[in-house]
Parts: sequence; structure tokens; C-alpha cells
Amino acid sequence: MKNIPLHFTLLLAVFILFSCSKKTKNTTAPSEAEKQALEQARLNGILVNEGLERCRRFVDGWLEYADTATGLIPRNLYESADIWNAKDAAADNYPFMVLTSAITDQKLFEGRMLDMLQTEMRLTSRIDNMPDTYSFEKQGFDKEEADIDDIMFGSSEYIKDGLLPLTEWLGASPWSERMIAILDDMWKHAPVETEFGKIVSTNEELNGEMLQVLSRIYWMTGEQKYLDWAIRLGDYYLLGNNHPTNDFTKLRLRDHGCEVVSGLCELYGTVSFAQPEKKEIYQPFIHQMLDRILEVGTNADGLFYNIINPQTGEVLNNGIADNFGYTLNGFYTVYQVDSVKSYRDATLKGLSTLNDAYRNFDWERGSSDGYADAVEGALNLYAREPVPSAKEWIDSEIKVMWSMQDSSHRENALKWRSSGVIEGWHGDGNFARTTIMYCLWKTQGMTVAPWRSDVKAGAEMNGEDVLISVEVDTDWEGVLKFDSPRHETIMHMPQDWPRINQFPEWFTTKENSNYTLVKFDGDKPETFTGKQLNSGVKVSLKKGVNQFILKTL
Repeated sequence: MKNIPLHFTLLLAVFILFSCSKKTKNTTAPSEAEKQALEQARLNGILVNEGLERCRRFVDGWLEYADTATGLIPRNLYESADIWNAKDAAADNYPFMVLTSAITDQKLFEGRMLDMLQTEMRLTSRIDNMPDTYSFEKQGFDKEEADIDDIMFGSSEYIKDGLLPLTEWLGASPWSERMIAILDDMWKHAPVETEFGKIVSTNEELNGEMLQVLSRIYWMTGEQKYLDWAIRLGDYYLLGNNHPTNDFTKLRLRDHGCEVVSGLCELYGTVSFAQPEKKEIYQPFIHQMLDRILEVGTNADGLFYNIINPQTGEVLNNGIADNFGYTLNGFYTVYQVDSVKSYRDATLKGLSTLNDAYRNFDWERGSSDGYADAVEGALNLYAREPVPSAKEWIDSEIKVMWSMQDSSHRENALKWRSSGVIEGWHGDGNFARTTIMYCLWKTQGMTVAPWRSDVKAGAEMNGEDVLISVEVDTDWEGVLKFDSPRHETIMHMPQDWPRINQFPEWFTTKENSNYTLVKFDGDKPETFTGKQLNSGVKVSLKKGVNQFILKTL
């Protein structure tokens, strides 16, 4: 064998080294089932893009009307435009500006949104950490004297409708710190004496909110005082003379009243794990309440009337509650705890009737808020019971709600400067809340960062695999973040029972499990832990449609 020239040997070595350094390309083609799921993921991405862009416009629109001195947004644009208040501006609108920013604009989230929180804390805290209404014109509190009942109600609303949903998504943050500080001071100043101890109010809406809040924060913090306070309220309603169906002559099964029903059920779910002996005491009274509501509180379709007299069975307001999902959350929670078939059947009946009888239904006198609450309730329950017709209804009605942001909806009302404002009142935040819930369903809980207005990211399940489509108009670099079982990782709950204003879990990773992410027609598969997927996987995407499959190993 002749000697090979040295220069040829060197060239051959460089070629081999270069070849080995190149990543092996994945040439695996998707199966037919995977192709169908990828196409659905692509379509989902279009919906997600529209939804999140609508939320961004909502934020931009309301920020145009922020008070120039404080940076806080007003309660409404057409009345009470001079004030920031806890029960409306802080509870319903501002938190979902924060959440939109957290998902789509990190700079805004860490900047102006946090500034608004710090300003709100500085200007509106009146009784210790509890907030009161602030007047922009007066540059001080709207009322000269503090009204403890008003302050308690506003504090409760701010926590339950705003700070708690933020915490269930964000985890520990300045917003969760604000929540705990307000809650502790509410119970520090609890003004109502009862045979079971002091409580914050006799108002069933406020107390219902507290039952929900305290049950969750007990699990989140592990602090016994929150469960003790919740049980104090549970005893007041179930063991005293204030049972919702045995003692009330008027029971609202819509918001501003139905909270006590689902709140008692959340407490029941909590004590079934934390204090089983108390669960046994509560059980007959919880079942009495739910059985009576099913007996006299629903229409033929299984949805709830607005107001009933549970003692006589008289329907006091036969409007159909847009908050049907809030009450059914309670039924489903007790089904999960006690396996009462009729409570699951009630949930299935309510979900199954929507697509046939409640398309374009006037939930709330033409307001987007009615659609926001109805779609939220259906989504939350669909995550537990995926009724196919309910999916069709949710997909249909979200578009009805979205149309209310368009100029054609507002031409007959006030004409706002910004196209992002929906109706010009604090309920606009619920539009964003439900839209984000819907978008997270269409991504199976995945988010992308940084968000860009051309990004169309969607996902679809195919068995246990997640099929992902990310379409971009120009090359994009960033991360794909996957969800965790937040009821465990953030809330430390023993079970994921349905609860108002939560963001349902779809595909979630286990921290120490392994997963493989494959980019079709891309680089070789990569393996990640669940923890890495939660933190975010770096990807570089080319213009066009990029497709992935995520598999559990």
C-alpha cells in the first residue's frame, strides 16, 4: 500500500471532524394521526394569536386612560372615572392587565404593572394593608371616614377576583405578598361576633369569597390559621342558623351570592383531606344544600335560575345565571370527594345542553362580561369532563365575545379613542381573563417568550403526545415554556378540584420525569426534564410553520 501524502491525510481528518460535528438531522415524518393533530395545532395557533393580541390591545387601550399623576386606571370610563377602587378597578381590570403583560410583554410586566401595584399599596392602604377608594381629583381617599364594611368588601373582591388568580398562575410574587397582607388584616379587624368566633361579615358574597380564598391559601402556605378562619365560616353557615337552603329565603345562584355555595364546597373538599372528622360533620348539610338546589334551582336544561327561594321552591328571578359554572364547580368538587353520581350528572347535563340551546345567548343584557363568565365556567368544567359539544360551544362563543371588542360593537355606544377598550367599565378585565384561559387551552398550557405579534403558537394532544405548531413571519429565537401541575407546585393542593378564576391545567410536566422534544425536519431529538420544560426550552425558528412533537419517556 502506497503512503498517503501528508496534506491529503490532514484534509481527510478535517472533513471527518467537520462531518461528525454536524448535528444529525431528524428525518422522521409525522404519522397521519400526527399530521391531523399538527394541522389542528396550527389552527389553534391562529386563535391564540388573535386572542393574545386582543388582550394586548385591551391593556394598551386602558393605559391610555390612566391617571397622569398616579398611573392608576379609573374604575370606569363613563362614570366613576375619578376613582380607583378595590372592588372594581383593582379586582376585575388591573389583574388581567398584569397577566396579559406577564405572558406577552415582560418589560411592561416588570415595569409599569409593578409600579401600579406599588403605587396602589402606597396610596390606597387605609386600615393597615386593607385598601380604600382613592380619588384622583382629591389626591386622597374618596371618603373622609373609613367605612369598615366597604373596606372589607373591596379587600375581599381584590383578593378573590384579582390577586388569587394571579397567584395561581405566577406563584410567589409581589402580588401574592399583597394578597396575604390584606387577608391577614381583614381577619385581624374582623368585626362580626358569632357563636363560632369573629368573622369578617354577614354578607354571603363576601363570606363565600373568603371560604374560597382561605381554603386555597391554607394549602398554599400550610398555615393553620387560614383553615381555622375558613372553618369558622363553615360552621356559621352549616352548623348555625344560616344554612343557604334551610334558612335563606332568597338564594342567588348567580354572582353576588352564589359564591357561598361553591365556597362551602371548596371548604368541604379541603376538610375532607385536612380534617376528616369535620368533613363527616359537614357532609349531610352540604348534601342537603346541593340536593335542594338541584330540586328547585335549575331549568329543564340543568342551568341555574338567577334567584330562588330555597324554602318554598319559588323562582324569584327566572333569568339564567351566566355563572352556572361557578355553582357547578361546587357540585363537581363534592362529586370528587363523595362520588355522588347525581352531582356529576348535573355537571354533564349543564355542559351538554350549551351547544344546542345557548349559542348567542344574551347572558348579561348584551355585555361581554356575561360571555366571559359563561365561557370561563364551561372551560373549567370541560377540563374535567371533555364533552364534545361543549368544545364546539366554547369555540363558538369566544368569537361572539371577541367581536364585542371591535368598533362595530361600540358604534352604538360611547366611542373610545382606543380600539382596545371593550365596553369602558371594569368588567373589561374579565374579557382578558377568559381569553387567556381559552388561549392556554389552545396551547395546552404552553407559552412562548418573547411574544411577538406575528407568533402563532398552538398545540394539540395526540394520545399522550403533544403536537406543537409555531408559525412566524420572520425568523424568531426564544423559549417554549410548558406548564406544571400548578395545583401541586404552586397551591400545594391534594386534588385539583374546579374553582372559580383558576386557569385550568391541560398538559403538565412532572419535575423529575424525562421528555423528548422532536422538531420535524429539524435537528435530532433532545431530552429534557420536566423542570427544564417548565423553565423554558430554547429554540431558533425559521420563517414559516415549525412543527414539534413532545413525548413522555
